[in-house]
Amino acid sequence: MPPSPEDRPAETPERPEIAQALNPAAAPVNDRRPAAGISPSPSGGNAPAGTPSSAGEFLDSILQSKSELYRGSREVLRDSYIPSRLPHREQQIRQVAEVLAPALRGDTPSNLLIYGKIGTGKTAVVAQVRQDILRRVDPSGQLTFVTLNCGNIDTPYSLLQTIGNSFARTEPDRIPTGWSLDRVQAAMRRLMDTKGGTILLVLDEIDRLVARSGDNVLYTLSQINTELEVARLVLIGISNDLKFTNHLDARVRSRLNEEKILFPPYDAVQLQDILRDRAREAFKDGVVDPGVVERCAAYAALENGDARRALALLRLASEMAERDHAKRITPDHVVKAKNRLEQDIIVECVRTLPPHCKVLLYAILQSFERRRNGVLTGEVYDSYKRLAERLGLQPLHARSISNYVSELESLGLIRATIVSRGRGGRTREILVDVPISETMPALEEDPLISPVGRPKPRGQMLLTNFDNPGRTGPL
Repeated sequence: MPPSPEDRPAETPERPEIAQALNPAAAPVNDRRPAAGISPSPSGGNAPAGTPSSAGEFLDSILQSKSELYRGSREVLRDSYIPSRLPHREQQIRQVAEVLAPALRGDTPSNLLIYGKIGTGKTAVVAQVRQDILRRVDPSGQLTFVTLNCGNIDTPYSLLQTIGNSFARTEPDRIPTGWSLDRVQAAMRRLMDTKGGTILLVLDEIDRLVARSGDNVLYTLSQINTELEVARLVLIGISNDLKFTNHLDARVRSRLNEEKILFPPYDAVQLQDILRDRAREAFKDGVVDPGVVERCAAYAALENGDARRALALLRLASEMAERDHAKRITPDHVVKAKNRLEQDIIVECVRTLPPHCKVLLYAILQSFERRRNGVLTGEVYDSYKRLAERLGLQPLHARSISNYVSELESLGLIRATIVSRGRGGRTREILVDVPISETMPALEEDPLISPVGRPKPRGQMLLTNFDNPGRTGPL
């Protein structure tokens, strides 16, 4: 059997703090409770070890057990949790607050664009400044925050509709689906003027919106103040692409680039400080072994200083420890968590795709599963169109689907290469770069795809294999 990645000698990282954290002295894991050799059977006798119990009994045992690791809520270890302190982002907090502070006086702040790689604290900083601003204004006052994640929005129509509906007070005021884009824009302006005051619109992952739909919708939003009568709109864009504005029209760039703030990646030491703060809040005293925080931080520092990755490793390591009935979290649990996270990252990426992108990927996987070789873009579009119509969706134009193909390729889910067809011209051939056996079930769990998903075998219950979470199968 080939050695696992943990058994092979790794290259020494350039930074000494990472090298030290990734190679701590091995400590034996001797704090696990011995597994029970026998378990009582329903008849009162003893059942041999390994006899499967029902899902209900297993879940009841989890509910009745008391965690020996956690002090309070586990949400502390999720990236969606906004702590009271954001270590090593004091300067960026001050910069964002300085730009938005005029809103507290009733003035209109400048538009703001925030750059930085994934997991550098951009969204968390904006959320914390938002909380601090709203604490200092009257809830019924003339200051409103609207936060949207552009990664979950397909089209300019959806974006403008969502913005407008965030101000609708009653159901008749809401913008329905089916209107023309001009009518949606007019309704959005009317609803914004009805709300009045200063509206701070946060567009997270704004680069993904532009990659899919172009910059026309940003131009509409950037010049909307010339058409509003009462309200005033301020744009706050958050981008993972440092060269995002290079692809914008000059008119949009000049309006959007009024203020810019760059968030640098965290280094290993900074990530350790972040994790220690969260660990103190999440875990009981003495349950985190030396080397756990350092190893989580080192792994994340090697991947562009992603704080989300570091938090996910620590959270998953604690879950691994609970499944092992361990009284402490050890570096071995971090290694297990890293392996599990690398398996799950593709599935999680698929689940967060926009709706039409999910349908497109499912169509690609279906075609590839049938043929087991490359699929041309024309065939992909035909398959996508048929699938969308079966699901009751209005198919997007071929250009939008071409943009989605590029996005799936940038995520590493597919690989598209240019091929020549002689007089037929050149086209792209698409190959799948993810395991179909794991990716298709992840898509079929989505209510959008489930009507056309493959039927599950009858008479069998599928449960997660808790010893090997990457696999599922009939029990």
